[in-house]
Amino acid sequence: MKVKEILTEKAGGKLFLLGNEAAVRGVLEGGVSVASTYPGTPSSEIGDTFYKIAQDAGIYFEFSSNEKVALEVSAAAAAAGLRSFVFMKHVGLNVAADSFMSAVYTGTRGGMIVLSADDPSMYSSQNEQDNRIMARLSGAPLLEPSNPQEVKDLMKYGFELSEKFKIPVLMRTTTRISHMRGVVNLGSIVSGKEKGFFRKDSAQFVVMPTNMVIRRKELIEKLSQIKETADSSPLNKIIDKGGNKLGIVTSGGAYNYVMDVVDKNNLKVKILKLTFSYPFPEKLGLDFIKSVDSILVAEEVEPVMEKEILAIIGKYNLNKKVYGKLDGTLPRIYEYNPDIVFDGMTKILKIVLPKKEKFYTKIS
Repeated sequence: MKVKEILTEKAGGKLFLLGNEAAVRGVLEGGVSVASTYPGTPSSEIGDTFYKIAQDAGIYFEFSSNEKVALEVSAAAAAAGLRSFVFMKHVGLNVAADSFMSAVYTGTRGGMIVLSADDPSMYSSQNEQDNRIMARLSGAPLLEPSNPQEVKDLMKYGFELSEKFKIPVLMRTTTRISHMRGVVNLGSIVSGKEKGFFRKDSAQFVVMPTNMVIRRKELIEKLSQIKETADSSPLNKIIDKGGNKLGIVTSGGAYNYVMDVVDKNNLKVKILKLTFSYPFPEKLGLDFIKSVDSILVAEEVEPVMEKEILAIIGKYNLNKKVYGKLDGTLPRIYEYNPDIVFDGMTKILKIVLPKKEKFYTKIS
């Protein structure tokens, strides 16, 4: 495939894309005007692709001097009513954190998506931080795609969500999602605005304490409304395989491993797949918990959703057993694979599954 096809292929066509390439097509279909980055694996191919097509696409693209500058470029564009996209590897969000936190407080006018490419197992990184925690720290809504098609489709949705609530949206990918390939069904590319207009509003955009105490209250109110949206979103779905003994809560790349194991072994379980995962959809989660005897949470890297499930169980005084990272059923560190999920599920179900072919062999 030629890179230019990401720009030239018409709606209704299909391309075999990396997750990172699908991100570019997605924001083009979403009407992006400005894109910015400081490159770092596993997000690098997004910038490489933009570099080759941005001029022909009629968008402003910048390799910034660091991630903080990149975020401020996109935040400024969104403040001027343009749709913007800033992307970086997970540790890059540390560099941009000051500006990111403030942008969530001040809000946006145009849609703004911040993509964090996390790196479970640290294949090209100095740490294994899980930036789903950054969503909770900042108050930014969080989207987690599980394949290239979802990466593309969630871009348009993310812009619309951002503009509806006037807030930056965080999208979390991982190395496997960034670098996996898949057939992607294409929609129409939408031309973004060529020029923005910044209307001065010191109460919104000057981040002084007297202004931000008001913005903080507004953010909490906004999150309550976004939570209702997450609860009713078709992005979050229950997959019923015909059993209620075990329910599995999962998201992102871990969802693929769960489905590999469940489908290959014809397991009678229920699966709650969360794509719009923060604010955590409490009503949906509660209904799911009540419908099963016990719960396994399969996620990379930290026990973020596991703690959300435990909190719901405690809040509603339910008697349910939760398996995951905290009890040692699944590893606390590194990326997962089908073998790891397979072993965890056999511990819970206490059944002997057919002998599996090893999916993953670690090189010593």
